Amino acid sequence: MTPHRLHKISSKYSEYCPRCKTETGSLLHMFWTCGCLEQYWGSILDIITGILGVEIPANPRLTILGDLSVLPNNTKDKTRFVRLALIAANKCIAINWKSEEPPGVSLWLKELSSYLPPEKIMFNLRKKPSVFDKCWGGFLTFLHNRAAPDNEPPGEVGSNSQNDSDSSVSSLDIPIPNLTIILTGNISAIQFGQENILLQENVELSRFVPIQTKISKYQVSVINMTGLHEDELKHVDYISQLVNENEISAFIFVVRLDQLTDADKMGLEWLQRAFGENILQFVMILCTYERKEECDTIKGDLEKTPVQELLEKCGRRYHICSKMMNNRSEIKKLMKKIARLFNENKQQCYTGELYKTVLRQREGLKDSAFKNTVFAASEGRSWGLYWNSPTLEYMKLSVTWSHNFLLRPTEEDQAARLLNTQGKHGYTETAGVNPDQYPQENTEKIQHLLHRLYFEGGQKNILRAADVLQLTEHSLQSRESCAEEELIQTFLQKLLMMNYRARYINVSENNEHTQPNISHSYEEKSDADIFMEMSEHVDGSKIFHPVHPMDVQMAVFHYADGFLKQLMVNKLSQCQYALPLLVPDPFTKQIDFPLWTFRQINKSWKVKNTNNESISQMQPICKAQTPMVSFFRFGSVSSSKSLLMNSLINEKHNTFFHRNCPGSSTSRVLMDGVVEIAWYCPSGKNTDKFTECVAFCNLHGDAEEHEKQLQILTEMATVNVVLLSQLDRNDKSTTMIQNLYRNRKPLICLFTEDMSPLTNTRIGKYKIGLKGKNQSAVSEELRKAINTCISSSGPSFIFRLEDVSKCSDLRVDEEADDECRKGREAAQQMMSLLKNKKLTEIKESFLPCQGKLWHQWCQKNKELHRPQAVNIESKLSKKHTKMNKIRQEQYDSEVSEFINLFINHINSHNANKMYFLKWLGIFLDEYTSKDISVLHHKYDEKWSTFVKLRKNHDQYEQLTTELECISEKLQAVTFGLEHIMREIGQIYESCSAVKKNKKDLQLNFSSLPGLAAEIMITGFPLELMDGDAAHVPLIWISAVLDELIQKLGDKRVFVLSVLGIQSSGKSTMLNAMFGLQFAVSAGRCTRGAFMQLVQVSDELKAQMNFDYILVVDTEGLRALELAGRSTRHHDNELATFVIGFANLTLINIFGENPSEMQEILQIIVQAFIRMKNVKLNPSCMFVHQNISDVTAGEKNKEGRRRLQETLDEITKLTAEVEVCDIKCFSEVIKFDVQNDVKYFAQLWEGSPPMAPPNPYYCENVQELKECIISHVSNSDVIMLKDVKIRVKDLWEALLNEQFVFSFRNSVEISAYRKLETKYSKWSWSLRSAMLDIENKLYNEIENEAIYEVEENDLQKELLKTSEEVKKSMSEFFEKDTDAALLSQWKTSSEVKIKELQENIVMETMKNLNTIIQLRGLKKKIDIQRTHHENILCEKSKELALKLKEKTNDEETLKKEFASFWEQTEIKEIIKEIKQAKEMINDQHRMFRKGNDPVLYLEKRRDEYCSIFKKYCHGAASAAIFGEIICQKLKEPIEQSVYKKCAKDVTDELRTNCESLNGNRSNLEIHILRTLAEEEDFDKYINYINTPRDHCKSFIVDEVIQYITDKFDVSVLPNMCKQINLLQQKIMKAAHESTEHVQVTGGGVGLWLKYFMQQLLDVIIFSEKDLSGVKHDDVDDFKLLEDMIRKELAAVMSDISSSFNTKDFLVNLDYKDRPYEILNNHFSQCCWVQCPFCRATCTNTIENHDGDHSVPFHRSIGLSGIHYNNTSNLSTHICTSAVAHSNLYFYPVESDDKVSWREYKRAGGEYAKWTITPDLSELPYWKWFVCRFQKELEKYYNKTFEGQGEIPDEWRKYTKQKAFESLDKYI
Repeated sequence: MTPHRLHKISSKYSEYCPRCKTETGSLLHMFWTCGCLEQYWGSILDIITGILGVEIPANPRLTILGDLSVLPNNTKDKTRFVRLALIAANKCIAINWKSEEPPGVSLWLKELSSYLPPEKIMFNLRKKPSVFDKCWGGFLTFLHNRAAPDNEPPGEVGSNSQNDSDSSVSSLDIPIPNLTIILTGNISAIQFGQENILLQENVELSRFVPIQTKISKYQVSVINMTGLHEDELKHVDYISQLVNENEISAFIFVVRLDQLTDADKMGLEWLQRAFGENILQFVMILCTYERKEECDTIKGDLEKTPVQELLEKCGRRYHICSKMMNNRSEIKKLMKKIARLFNENKQQCYTGELYKTVLRQREGLKDSAFKNTVFAASEGRSWGLYWNSPTLEYMKLSVTWSHNFLLRPTEEDQAARLLNTQGKHGYTETAGVNPDQYPQENTEKIQHLLHRLYFEGGQKNILRAADVLQLTEHSLQSRESCAEEELIQTFLQKLLMMNYRARYINVSENNEHTQPNISHSYEEKSDADIFMEMSEHVDGSKIFHPVHPMDVQMAVFHYADGFLKQLMVNKLSQCQYALPLLVPDPFTKQIDFPLWTFRQINKSWKVKNTNNESISQMQPICKAQTPMVSFFRFGSVSSSKSLLMNSLINEKHNTFFHRNCPGSSTSRVLMDGVVEIAWYCPSGKNTDKFTECVAFCNLHGDAEEHEKQLQILTEMATVNVVLLSQLDRNDKSTTMIQNLYRNRKPLICLFTEDMSPLTNTRIGKYKIGLKGKNQSAVSEELRKAINTCISSSGPSFIFRLEDVSKCSDLRVDEEADDECRKGREAAQQMMSLLKNKKLTEIKESFLPCQGKLWHQWCQKNKELHRPQAVNIESKLSKKHTKMNKIRQEQYDSEVSEFINLFINHINSHNANKMYFLKWLGIFLDEYTSKDISVLHHKYDEKWSTFVKLRKNHDQYEQLTTELECISEKLQAVTFGLEHIMREIGQIYESCSAVKKNKKDLQLNFSSLPGLAAEIMITGFPLELMDGDAAHVPLIWISAVLDELIQKLGDKRVFVLSVLGIQSSGKSTMLNAMFGLQFAVSAGRCTRGAFMQLVQVSDELKAQMNFDYILVVDTEGLRALELAGRSTRHHDNELATFVIGFANLTLINIFGENPSEMQEILQIIVQAFIRMKNVKLNPSCMFVHQNISDVTAGEKNKEGRRRLQETLDEITKLTAEVEVCDIKCFSEVIKFDVQNDVKYFAQLWEGSPPMAPPNPYYCENVQELKECIISHVSNSDVIMLKDVKIRVKDLWEALLNEQFVFSFRNSVEISAYRKLETKYSKWSWSLRSAMLDIENKLYNEIENEAIYEVEENDLQKELLKTSEEVKKSMSEFFEKDTDAALLSQWKTSSEVKIKELQENIVMETMKNLNTIIQLRGLKKKIDIQRTHHENILCEKSKELALKLKEKTNDEETLKKEFASFWEQTEIKEIIKEIKQAKEMINDQHRMFRKGNDPVLYLEKRRDEYCSIFKKYCHGAASAAIFGEIICQKLKEPIEQSVYKKCAKDVTDELRTNCESLNGNRSNLEIHILRTLAEEEDFDKYINYINTPRDHCKSFIVDEVIQYITDKFDVSVLPNMCKQINLLQQKIMKAAHESTEHVQVTGGGVGLWLKYFMQQLLDVIIFSEKDLSGVKHDDVDDFKLLEDMIRKELAAVMSDISSSFNTKDFLVNLDYKDRPYEILNNHFSQCCWVQCPFCRATCTNTIENHDGDHSVPFHRSIGLSGIHYNNTSNLSTHICTSAVAHSNLYFYPVESDDKVSWREYKRAGGEYAKWTITPDLSELPYWKWFVCRFQKELEKYYNKTFEGQGEIPDEWRKYTKQKAFESLDKYI
């Protein structure tokens, strides 16, 4: 409220202005006319004028009322700034309303600066950052100039800054950036040292890790690159690392002007070559001087030509400073200049994104016209960087795509796109094309479209196939409409699923633009006028047009990388859509021919031969030679050309998009000039419209405007069809039409305004009028004309797609893209090696490892696992030998040049690797397709005959042979990437077997799995099961999975597999679901099984708890071409393997044929029952494909009911076969018939080959996909390492005849071994902690501090460790990667640990209470001994007083003492003690030995002698008492040190000793290794017969050896450490006792009591040890303390000197010795022996759950088992014997033989063991049997003869092989 107004309210208020105090304070005065405000307003208006460069009038209409109309016209785009600036000015006045001083300019500047952040946010949200720059850019520049120093020399940055009278402006709170600078240039221009503010002494600073420092208000990161040459940074990786890890504010180029070198002059060019041409806008020159006087000459040097050139290149930005860089003022100014440069660059840094753009631009330049183009967008938007002044301006990219394949950067993430070359108009220069010829309106439309689709930025290839194929949250949502920003994603999602409705996506209704302006008023009005209201004009510019569907498609096409384009075109082809053939660039109009995108498309059709037989043909569409009909129009026509073409190809499907399609509008932007192509493929039926395959090309837009496209089409077409309204000689297109008519090629003219019928005007020239005719009639006339023209045309008019590339002025993607071209050349180089080679012999020549040799090895391996002979070990050994021989033959085979070339190409780090693999696959398919097609045709013919003649036995046999022959030929000619990878896998396996690299292999074989892993990561499938050999190459697959883990980490995977009858659509379904490309054509059906990784996007990983889905595609069950080898057994193997491998299996059933269903369900159910029996828990879903009526709910319910009944019935029957009690399918797996059964519509919408996929089928696939993901989210985690183990376990079990019996769940075993190791650690933690407690309490017992130990006391002491163990157990069972598996043992482990803890506590309590009892027995001896010791002490004291005068004669003293010691009284003392000793019971003999009085007194003789001498010398009582204390402490100290060190050594052994630091299995392996090293038969027999005793002796040996080896480096240092610690504790106790006595005034008794209390639990030392020693006269406690210090050092030294290896264990009580502690620890486990071979169960847990087991068994002859009624020892090994179906044994004390396979039926100990078949070689025990054959025969008085003869192959095993076999089990 104004003063004037306040005064009117109350006279107590003054009406005068508080500032001037002379004028009435009216509103106008307070804001404007007050004289005190004149300077304020003048300064503000001057500043605004300076910023805008336009005079701002001092008009209150403007300043107070905000009337902007008074502003000059040329400030239109700055009005917002002016308005806000004036609002801020008035606000400052209001803030200082009552102040006597006017507001300052600094307050105004601060207020206005506070508007900057919200303004920037607002403009960014509106996607108009450039408008912000225009509005506020001048103000920002003013602020930073304002903050610059005043005294900069001319020419330096900021030298033209304006000065303001208000000096406080420089203190504004302007945001201060963190600066990262790179110093480059001449290293001699800098002097390093401590004074150097920037670099200090770091001459060799890291090139990539910046050094942090703070200069003034700036936080600065400095990267020193001075002195680096160009060659040192030539590698792109170096620069990429640098710019990816740092956002660089400025490059400081350092020079010495007086020593300017050629390298300095070229330095900026070097920077441009390294970082891109536009790097100069980040560069500043730093000129250094050595002496101050040089400063004056530098400015002169700046005018010299070479220097001028440097300065001009970087915008004359420079700074001068000392070479030492030690002048803080100079460095501070430098920082300000860098900060200003940073702000001039719109706060942009040089980043990795900019560098990537530079690299892309460089690559792009090689592609001539098809390069990144830059245009200034509407409303100031920019596609990168454009020139508007000598300084480059950054315009930030706003938003791109929100998902993985298009990023939506935040404000912080936005980066400017630097482009290397730009023409004068901002366009990329393109040969032969002038951008000026294209209307600006078209450019703006394109820019607007791309803006709406969120394609911001000039770079192409921003959509990558790898990203699009990721599993994202968006891909899991089915939608028919979406928001505009999701159009691209939704289009791609549907297209990848082959859903042709991808073109018909609606924009969501909630979009504000799509809401029509509808009135909801229904009241009647009598004056309503329909003519007026309906005739109201609507502004066309305000009508919202949705994005045209074809613009969406073409935008994706323009911005996709080569692989996504190809994938996209493949999917468009599958959708029976027309494909882009000629595509003009939206900006340059350069025409692209995307030949690469067609390369993987094959078309199949049927034609009739002269015998009227249908002949199938399938060809790569690029190679197919067909007639081609081209369609184009001149001018505007009323009929739709595309609609007319659709009626010729498929009237039910919109092959070409036309004006009547859903979503069509007049706003189409990207289709003009595009030529699309589609093919009509006949079905060989009478209803075909054309009898041969015909190509149709469609030129979109007016042909007159697209002369180049028209020329190409008319030249290459067989028939030209032109659509126009009517002929007009004055029309621009007249000449073109006339030329076409005169050309000899057929021409059909369609006139929209003519009613003429089909008319032949001359040979090959036709006219058809369209007016007044229905579509069907026109189509029929046109079809007849085209057929006539085609039939009359010669072969010269045949069209081939590849030939389009020969046309001039086309950009052919295969040639223009370097990576694609190089990939093709590499593939062609390989294909050249196949020239003139017979296809059936190629694999044998080029891929020798995978042919007969591999198949033979597979057969032998199966025989190995299914032994039939009685002499099993001999036969197995021979098979192993044969298999090794085959491996050697594989190894010896030559690596072909073809394979070496392939390996070299995929081993290269070139970016064309992916293209190479794609090209090679394409070439190989082309190479083999013709032969495969012919053979399939032959097979079909023979099969048809075979079916007809089955009852004719003679012909049946002949046809069977012929079918098998054709099948073999098919197998021989099939040649693809999978065969090459299979060969590499066999090369790896053979090299692994012989452990050598092949001589002709050009890299080490160990790197081959890594190459396969890389191929798999890039998205290619890898063969899991060899389809030809029906075998899994385990060694190869395991190695590849290991490499996957190495490269990706041990990722979480969900395995999804599919099973079904051949050609039931399994691969098609997977391809549609995940956008994959598994082979689906009849000629390339899946064989075996393939696995492919599908990556999960980051946002889904957390939800799904998985990183990848591993998709497994399989060959069909009951495959026809496999009739020669396909059996029920093979199908069972495949089904069991795939179901066991997967988390979820899709059971694919084609149709509802009951017999087919019955057969496949039997296979499936049997596989699931097997999984249940081996404790695997996979799940399944049934997919019924090709169901005609998927909407019939009741029918589906009935179908589900029948399926449930069938599954239950089959389950009962199969359960009997598998010998288990299961009644229904739901008992086998968790199965919900309502949710786990899906019905799919027919795949095709119509009849192939022209039918598109059924959209309902695609929707069914999407629903199934969503259902699968819900399974994924609820599944247990499986790691890649588990996948590897699962493959091995399943396959090895399948090789045996009885899967369930043979299955070895290695994942579960591994998890249990992990638990055992953890259990060992937990138990040791408890045991170790209790040992410490026991030692502490033992000291207290001996010191008579405690008299009883109770269980509760020990539990309390152990509580902390117990809680830690519980916590560790909880974390282990909850967080371990195998938590799901481990959960089954959680409860039992907790119980076992609890029991162990109780046992340890009880054992310790028993030990301590025994000590307490023994202490009572010992007490009398101690009393007597102490009494007599004290008598000795007193008598020696008396004697000393008598001999005091002879103290100088040492000899006399010694003799006197000896005489005294031998006196009768001493003998009497000893006699008394001996008599007391005899009173102790014999059971305490060990106790008596340790307390022998004679030994004890003799041991103390020297101590008494020393005391005696001190008495003689007249020593003080305190000194003598101190020595007595130290002498008494010696033995307890020694005992404590040994005890503590023994415990430490034990802990050390548990950590560092390899044999003792793990679980029992680990200990067992080391025992076996040691036995083999020593080769001592007696020790072996001891180990076999009494393993527990041998284990104890082994531990003793290990401990002694460890102590011997480590005594000097570990044990002795620890003992010395303990000595020092005890010395410190004793001296601390003495000192504190002295202090305590001094404070309390007590005597020596108190001192002694306090002293002993401090040491109560440290050592055994109590008052009884000093009882009888008279010390009442001790009163000098300081002397006592000093004496103890002195004597204690001597005692400690004496103890230390006695430490040695020999006595370490001897000086320990037996129970304290490390080996005894460890024996006690390791003995608490299972020691049960195998009833056959006597191998010991290695379970760490005593009384463990489940059966006994051992990693590997041994020959049962080692336990003396022999053949019945013979003296022949058996060579059978348990694990191979149980695999035999015809082998028997006689249990102990039984005459009834039992089958080895059913050994558990023998009962007793046999039933408690699990012996899994294992037919591996087990060299260790075979070597042992051969090495000690004679000894074994002598020991058992039997021989290895007859049936027990040792196989010759066993004798080949060396000790080294035995060791290697042990390593596998550690």
